[in-house]
Amino acid sequence: MPNMKNAKKAVKTSLKRKVNNNNVYKASLKNAIKNTEKAILAKDKAKASEELAIAIKRLDKAAAAGIVKPNYVARNKSRLTLKVNAMK
Repeated sequence: MPNMKNAKKAVKTSLKRKVNNNNVYKASLKNAIKNTEKAILAKDKAKASEELAIAIKRLDKAAAAGIVKPNYVARNKSRLTLKVNAMK
């Protein structure tokens, strides 16, 4: 535990930043997945492929930052890729 006043403030600000970063990662990740799903439902293969690439990038970044677990990333990437590849 920090003893000095400025160290205590630093702990508080770092916690706030951590929460904000987590929310930003999660929100962008979920939006990317939703956009891919919407493109799949609209049967637009080109758009779905673009959105899939974005979703994979966001999933990997979130995993690297420790926001989500690696199995969550692998499962979502696999499911989305299978859906996009199954489109005609």
